[in-house]
Parts: sequence; structure tokens; C-alpha cells
Amino acid sequence: EHVCLGGLVAHPTDTVYGFGGLATAAGVAALRRLKRRPEKRSAVVLLPSPDAVPDLVWTDDARELASVFWPGALTLVLADPSGSFPPGVRSATGGVAVRVTSHPVTRMLVERLGVPLTSTSANAPDAPSATTGEDALAVARAAGAGEEVWVLDAGRLSPSAPSTVVDCTGAAPVVLRAGATPVHRLRCVLPGIHGER
Repeated sequence: EHVCLGGLVAHPTDTVYGFGGLATAAGVAALRRLKRRPEKRSAVVLLPSPDAVPDLVWTDDARELASVFWPGALTLVLADPSGSFPPGVRSATGGVAVRVTSHPVTRMLVERLGVPLTSTSANAPDAPSATTGEDALAVARAAGAGEEVWVLDAGRLSPSAPSTVVDCTGAAPVVLRAGATPVHRLRCVLPGIHGER
């Protein structure tokens, strides 16, 4: 109910703690205020399932990657030609970064919500991301947050690289950021994937 009423939540992900809220204009504005996030940066969207975003363009390659690596630390950027997501989720080039998390606490939250939840790392600008609920709460408090941010504390998360990000908006998928899901594993599924090694 807290999230549905516009509140934010600090939640564990596959890699670090994140801050999130509804993937609406108001939810994005609240997240930007908390993070003091520049307009050009877009939040990732955590999905209850791939079917939750039918308006996004699912290429065959994107569907294949999702079927093999989700839930998990792989973020796919999909085209949003109908503008179904607001700026701050939808990038200036029309892409939306989506993922199904494997963390059981946040996955249950997203499934119960039944709608996408934004997610951006719980950290101050240029500082390391929170790996505990206490750290995430401290970051929120330091940013001036009060009751509008709740913390789902799932204990300490193991150190991890950020999620791997693959842009699936073009004719061929491109690795934008190598991370927790190794690129060589992606190449086992899609040998022709472009980008970082």
C-alpha cells in the first residue's frame, strides 16, 4: 500500500540495495528528489514478469536472453515507441531498461504489486552502493528522507558487480555494460552479440 500511495522503498536486488517506487511520473519525481538524480539518467524497471510490459518492443533476441537469464542480473533495454513509460524511466532515445530480479524479497514485492517498480542504486552521488538495509536507510536519511522511504531489510548482500546491460532496441543486441552476468555466457546464447568482451 505504501508504494501504491506514492511512497518509496529501499529494497535488495540481485547486486546491491536500490531505491524504487511506482514507474509513474510522480514516482520518478520522488525518486529523483531522493537521489538528486540528473534528468538524463533513467531508472531501471523491475518487472513481475516479461508479460507485464506488452507495449515495449520485444525482439527475438531480447526474448531469448530473458528466457535464459531471468530472473537475474541482466538488464535489457527495450524500445518504448508508444511512450508507455514516463521520462526518467524512458530514456531520451526511447528505451526502457527492464529486469526480473532474482532476489526473493523484492521479487515477491513486485509480484504482489503486479506492476513495474523502478530501481536505482541506494547511494549518494559518486559513493558506493548500499549492501545492507541499514546502509540504505542511512543514505535515505542523509538525503533528507523521512517516512516516505521504507526499508525492506534482507540483511547484507554479497559483494557483486552491477547487472549486465544489453541494448535490444536495434537490429542486433549490444552490451552497454559488462557486469554480474558474464558476457561470455550471453555469447553462448547469442554468439553475435556486440559490445564489451
